[in-house]
Amino acid sequence: MLRILDIASKDLLQIIRNRLTFLFLLIMPIGFTLLFGVAFGGFGGKKDPRLPVGYLDQDGGQISRQLGDLLKDSTVVRLDEKDQRSVGDLEKLVKDEKMAAALVIPTGYSQSVRAGTPLKLTFFADPANSSSLTVQSEIMTATNRLMNAVTTARVVAQTMNDPAAFDPAFNAAVVAWQQPPIQVSVTSSQSTKSQDQGGMSLAHSSPSMMLQFAIAGLLTAATVIVNERKTRSLQRLLTTATARVHILLGHYLAIFTMVFGQFILLIVFGQLALKVDYLRLPLATLLVASTAAACIAALGLLIGVLAKSDEQAIIFSLIPMFILCGLGGAWVPLEATGATFQAIGHFSPVAWALDGFANIVTRGQGFASVLIPATALLCYAVLFFLLAAVRFQRVSE
Repeated sequence: MLRILDIASKDLLQIIRNRLTFLFLLIMPIGFTLLFGVAFGGFGGKKDPRLPVGYLDQDGGQISRQLGDLLKDSTVVRLDEKDQRSVGDLEKLVKDEKMAAALVIPTGYSQSVRAGTPLKLTFFADPANSSSLTVQSEIMTATNRLMNAVTTARVVAQTMNDPAAFDPAFNAAVVAWQQPPIQVSVTSSQSTKSQDQGGMSLAHSSPSMMLQFAIAGLLTAATVIVNERKTRSLQRLLTTATARVHILLGHYLAIFTMVFGQFILLIVFGQLALKVDYLRLPLATLLVASTAAACIAALGLLIGVLAKSDEQAIIFSLIPMFILCGLGGAWVPLEATGATFQAIGHFSPVAWALDGFANIVTRGQGFASVLIPATALLCYAVLFFLLAAVRFQRVSE
């Protein structure tokens, strides 16, 4: 055990002294995560999805104010109301496509509605724009509710033979429309976690860049193993009582420590700076991170054993990065591709690691959802380690 720790500590010292280490471990993954976040709107904030509608109330009466309140509560339109605007200003805003539509309440509207002869509203919209129909439908719904409230209030006032009963009856009817006794609501289960588009962009780019540059950073660890053979340190080590398996495990432990440490730092950065909710399930995140580190460390060990020169170590590190990350959905989420490409993509361990992180931070699933991805990553780790052991046995003979 002490021999394994000695070899691991020796490798870690050599890796830390390499100036490329911090470039691949921290600077580049953070930089590319921020770049992808900006490119896909990760820092754009949450936008109001409602259609902007210019609004001008020239009447200012009780009924026109109630119509405005009904439209302000809409989940479809967003009233853009400024007193200094004229009717011509609203018409120009719609023509310039800065507003989806515009609505003008004429003077005397409230009085005409009470009298049963409502004045026509002025509505500006571009007929060629499909959103204008949506706005028109929402305004018609609000005015129909308003007219029903007026009819109800008029009936109450006539029944009681008291004109003063109109206002409280009208207000009560409007409130009833705003708070109906039966409502239909849609709730999402805990298995699907709702996020805005920006948050989802960061939730994908953060683990993607973390995995991509962990693989790219293997070139520093692979170079250490290559130099051990070039300087004949390996041959001298083999003449001692150190077993081959101890040498392999020592190198593996060094690479695992490097990759796992990188993951922890980037997960903390993602949680605190990018608001990617890795710590929603800390144990699940730890399991995915540790199994992914085990897989990547085994790949790094295999690269170090296969490479015969520093140039080969670089090539053998960068080529798997491009192939495994591109195939595994690090650049384009596999959900955006077809079923065939998704199946092919899961031949890459990167896809399984991204599945594990996505189940935690994007899909809002429980601990059990990361067990299959973690098992797949462990299987890849065992495969890469066994291949490295077979190759190491040959080169050390």
